[in-house]
Amino acid sequence: MKAKIFEIKRFAVHDGDGIRTTVFFKGCPLKCVWCHNPESIDFKPQMAYYENKCIGCGECVSVCPSGAHKITQKGHIFERDLCVACGKCEKICLGEALKLYGKEMTVDELLPLLLEDKEFYETSGGGVTLSGGECLIQADFCAELLRMLKKEGINTAVDTCGFVSKESIDKVLPYTDTFLYDIKAIDEDVHIKCTGKSNRLILENIKYIDSLDKSIEIRIPYVPNYNNNQVNQIAEFLKELKNVTKIRVLPYHNYAGSKYEALDMENTLPAELPDGEQIKKAEQLLTLI
Repeated sequence: MKAKIFEIKRFAVHDGDGIRTTVFFKGCPLKCVWCHNPESIDFKPQMAYYENKCIGCGECVSVCPSGAHKITQKGHIFERDLCVACGKCEKICLGEALKLYGKEMTVDELLPLLLEDKEFYETSGGGVTLSGGECLIQADFCAELLRMLKKEGINTAVDTCGFVSKESIDKVLPYTDTFLYDIKAIDEDVHIKCTGKSNRLILENIKYIDSLDKSIEIRIPYVPNYNNNQVNQIAEFLKELKNVTKIRVLPYHNYAGSKYEALDMENTLPAELPDGEQIKKAEQLLTLI
C-alpha cells in the first residue's frame, strides 16, 4: 500500500499539542481561495520550478527523460506539459530550484522516519499529525499508519476538512486521539464561494465525530471579505458540540504566492489581510462558548 506525500514537517508546534511531526498527503476535494498549500490540491504529482533559485547549471537537462528542461540564450526553459514528474531533475538540481510535490511512500518507509523523534513526542506531550491536502482521501493508508503509530505508543491527530465519506472517518477512528477539524463557514452559499463545495457533509461529519466522544480541535481560518462574517454563526454551531477541547482562529496570510507561480497555477489569494483587532474580536467571541 502506498500514499502520495508532499511534505514531512518535523518539530511542528501548530498541528496539535506538543512537538509533532506532520505528514502532508497530496490531494484535496476543496479549493479554498486562500489556500496556502496549492501543491496539496491536485492528486497528481507536480514539479515546481522556482525560477529565482535557478543558477542555469543545466544539470536538469542531462537527466530529464522527456526533454522538459532546456537551457537557451534566454535562460532555463521548463516545458511543464512534457514533464512526467519522475523527480530526477529535483535530485540533481544544484540551486534547489526544482521540487517534486507528491512522492509515493509505503507505511514501512514512513514509519521509521516518524519514530525518529519519539523522545520529543513523549517529553512534550506531542505526537504525529496526518494532514494535507485531505489525508482521509487516502483513508486505508492513514488507518494502517495510525494503527502502527498507536502500537508504538504515539499520540495521533488527524487534520481534516471534513469533506470525506463517513466510511473514511470510521477507518481511522480507532487509532486517532484528536481530530483537528476545519470550520470555514456555516452559511452554505458562503462556503461554496470560499471553497467551491457545499458544507453539508462537513457539518454532518463533525457532529458524527462528536457523538462518538472523540476529542476535537476546531480551526477557523479568518479571511476578510470571505468568511469574516461567519464567526457568530460558527460560535452558535459549536455550542451544540460537547467534545471540543480547543478553538483556534487562523489569521489568513498570503505568503504562498511564490508556490502558485512555481506550479503555474492561478493565484487566487485574496489581497486583504486581517488586522490584529479583527482576530482579537473573533477569539473573544469564541471563548464565550
